[in-house]
Amino acid sequence: MTGPVVVLLAHPRPGSFNHALAARVVDTLGRAGTPVQFHDLYAEGFDPVLTAEEACTSGSRAEEFLAAEPDPLVRRHRDELREASGLVAVHPNWWGKPPAILSGWLDRILVPGVAYRLDDAGGAPESLLALKRLLVINTSDTTEDRERTLFGDPLDAIWRRCLAPYLGEPEVSRLVLRVVADAGAAERAAWLDDVEAEVRRLFGGR
Repeated sequence: MTGPVVVLLAHPRPGSFNHALAARVVDTLGRAGTPVQFHDLYAEGFDPVLTAEEACTSGSRAEEFLAAEPDPLVRRHRDELREASGLVAVHPNWWGKPPAILSGWLDRILVPGVAYRLDDAGGAPESLLALKRLLVINTSDTTEDRERTLFGDPLDAIWRRCLAPYLGEPEVSRLVLRVVADAGAAERAAWLDDVEAEVRRLFGGR
């Protein structure tokens, strides 16, 4: 890894297990000497609402408009992602999708001129990012059999098939921890160790 790793946490309740997972990720990266850009989206008050003017998808004029973004937090997130070599997203499975604040982060950060370039609406995206690895950590209260049989694991499709092509085709790893509502302290501790091991595997460390 040559650049920093951006770590995103999307859970509204302080002290949640998602917070513990994100803290373990950040600690593991820090002990490895890896630069980390950590963002607790709810704590930061990230505004996920895309304006009508921002909803541009192609062309140089769209890039010029988006480059003039007035929100300093949005500009910071975009700048950090441009420099990143890794991305970690920690969030619960809510109705087969990320929480709204993270969906809005994707809308406002993965824009033309930052994540990709699209010359025409029907063309293939040219990624502008240098991400090497993407780690997605999901908590869920749905069993694996029910998830795959009834829903087909939509979160995997979102991160692996829909987003990865716009992120530079990084190596994608995803951990799904379930059923969190029924898990005791020992199982949660084991999950934290599993997350640490996967962070070490993907990003290096000790």
